[in-house]
Amino acid sequence: MATTQYPPDADEGRTEPGAPLSLADRAYREIQDRLIWLRIRPGAPINEEELCLSLGLSRTPVREALKRLEHERLVVAYPRRGTFATEINVTDLTHISEVREAIEPAAASSAARHATAADHERFRALLQALKAAAEPTGESGRLMALDMRVHRAVYAATRNPYLQDTAVRYDNLATRIWCLFLDRLPGMTTHVGEHADLLRALLAGDPGTAAGIARRHVIDFDQAIRAVL
Repeated sequence: MATTQYPPDADEGRTEPGAPLSLADRAYREIQDRLIWLRIRPGAPINEEELCLSLGLSRTPVREALKRLEHERLVVAYPRRGTFATEINVTDLTHISEVREAIEPAAASSAARHATAADHERFRALLQALKAAAEPTGESGRLMALDMRVHRAVYAATRNPYLQDTAVRYDNLATRIWCLFLDRLPGMTTHVGEHADLLRALLAGDPGTAAGIARRHVIDFDQAIRAVL
């Protein structure tokens, strides 16, 4: 099973610059990252005491974070058994892909229509990052971080907090699946590089083209995972 170390630059777009985080938010972000990047493996028990020690936090913010993560289907709690990282199976892939086929095109279309000058600057920077990532020596963990950065930039550009929150939630679930099979998936550079056309469509303010590219990306993701199952 692949384990991807969480790359710091993947956090871009999740927090406003200078925005303070509560203790519960800190716990939520860190535990979420461990779950997405498989530092806590699917099906593994969640030890609250160990989390508190590793995070340097009390039980209250950790428990608040776990409740939020349960709502996001990243953990599951069983009476008298405890809390566990959610397992991943083919049914999950089917359901997540079905939702993302609706959400991702909607987000891309909205971003093309509502992106600001600051968003366009971010898109251009990401295009440069994608160009650099096209080198065959691209490391899988960093490519996954770049993939997440592009998705987050698109969601933020929608200027719709409800759409953004929903898209982030399902992208997290999809990223977790991708990381699970990362060592068996060829063509990571090509998959992440597909975002270049999406970013160009966003810069051109072309909602239809952006939506079509986003939908194709989700379908390609689903097919790539199924090919190695």
